[in-house]
Amino acid sequence: MTSLEEFKKEFTQAGIAVENYQFSRAFGDDVILMPKEDLLKVFSLLRKNQKFDFLMDICGADYPQREKNGGKRFEVVYHFFNSKNAQRLRIKALVGDGETIDSALPVWRGADWFEREAYDMFGIIFKGHPNLRKLLTHHQFVGHPLRKDYEADRQQHCTQSIPIHFDNEPGVDGNILNENFVPINIGPSHPAMHGTLRVMAELDGETIVRASCEIGYLHRCFEKMAETHPYNQVIPYTDRLNYCSAPMNNVGYCKTVEKLMGIEIPPRAQALRVILCELSRIIDHIISVGTGGVDLGALTAFFHLFTYREKVYTLFEKLCGARLTVSMTRVGGMAQDAPDGWFDEVLSFCKEMRAGVDEITKLFLDNKIFIERTQGVCPISAADAIQWGYTGPLLRACGVGLDLRKVSPYYGYENYQFDVPIGSAGDIYDRYLVRIEEMKQSIRIVEQVCKSVPTGDYTVRLKGVVLPEKKDVYGNIEGLMNHFMLVIKGLRPPIGETYDATEAANGELGFYLVSDGSANPYRLKVRPPCFAIWQSFPTVVKGALIADAVATVASMNVIAGELDR
Repeated sequence: MTSLEEFKKEFTQAGIAVENYQFSRAFGDDVILMPKEDLLKVFSLLRKNQKFDFLMDICGADYPQREKNGGKRFEVVYHFFNSKNAQRLRIKALVGDGETIDSALPVWRGADWFEREAYDMFGIIFKGHPNLRKLLTHHQFVGHPLRKDYEADRQQHCTQSIPIHFDNEPGVDGNILNENFVPINIGPSHPAMHGTLRVMAELDGETIVRASCEIGYLHRCFEKMAETHPYNQVIPYTDRLNYCSAPMNNVGYCKTVEKLMGIEIPPRAQALRVILCELSRIIDHIISVGTGGVDLGALTAFFHLFTYREKVYTLFEKLCGARLTVSMTRVGGMAQDAPDGWFDEVLSFCKEMRAGVDEITKLFLDNKIFIERTQGVCPISAADAIQWGYTGPLLRACGVGLDLRKVSPYYGYENYQFDVPIGSAGDIYDRYLVRIEEMKQSIRIVEQVCKSVPTGDYTVRLKGVVLPEKKDVYGNIEGLMNHFMLVIKGLRPPIGETYDATEAANGELGFYLVSDGSANPYRLKVRPPCFAIWQSFPTVVKGALIADAVATVASMNVIAGELDR
């Protein structure tokens, strides 16, 4: 891995003056604060030397107090990742209100929507971006909702929709439609769009000439709400990101807070989290494969698959009382331990599921119609996938074997035997192939964990982190006071910031957390896997048939809860 001193040396050798740079390492993260004028030089250098092939996220953070003191109000934060050695780097630049900062699009294609999001949420202007306009808020919305001076309860309703347009194509008047082609709306009312996605397309017969995406139909202000709620009360909001695999969001968020606080959760809690995550991966892939089949006309497999999904929800219900949105984790571990016999029931499910996956293979992958509808359809190359910021099954379907459970293992994943399925064509067929094989590997992992679950506590017993047990609250004054102080004062991580990521069902689920020492997060930015993937959709389906576009949506498994946030 490249150290900060080595970065400093390389920048200097490239003719970049680093006198005004700040190099720091805190909470396990390497951070470089630099003048915004040098960003493109540094980005090009990082890519040229192949140190960082992924631009994982771009986000803004608002510090109005700095502006009052004569400083610059906004930070623009870039998160980079090296897939070869799992090294991460965070680069930050300061921008004043009304100032511009260079767009990263000339270096990273995937910067498109990330920069538009920062513009929409904060009003940060990216110079050179060809299509800098609102993304998550509607066209009638006034203001920038993630600025600190925007009230969290100030709602603005949209009263009219925008006609079909293609503003995503630079240099083209997107409001002018070609009279030789047929304009069409696909969604949000179309069943394949799940009521939350809108795709506008121009058709030449059944061939898509150009397309554009409109999102924001399920924007719930997750990041704004996180700023106004105590740390543990944010957990139920994470459930509603990717609600198809809710425990994975709980785990990813709590893991980030624990990293900031320097907490290592007990081995038993780690094992429980691994089981929950892998069961969630299975049901998430069930939804992707099952609903994908429905969109192609295969209804039988959908009903068959959802039987197993319900079995997993029953296991969740026995563990915590909830089925879909579970809120099972807590900062420091789990909300409670597993009931007697629960691990045996999980093992029984794994046995059923293994047979079920074999049946799925016969129903889908060996089906001639399914093969013809998916094989060779809308392929994506490995280079393009990396440029867009793909992670998870879609990236692995392109032949890139990146899996955080392998390259940057956590919770003991390095001790479990499992394989990372990799495709070659990057087409719709390979995406399903990878997901179905991943279900088999998740079963392997769950079986290994359940057969050797560590004994001990399911959470840390730190009075400033976890509520004492009821017997202590009601049985002694110290337990009562600890309970009282934690409820009143709240969880208070140290001042600082960190980024942490887990391998969620659709790819890298990352959280960038800034703490000011108070009971609420100062800034919480989620990096959802679907966001980087969905921005590529108009390019992927261009030149394909409209039926192939519907199949592509299903294979991308876009979950609007994490896409819109």
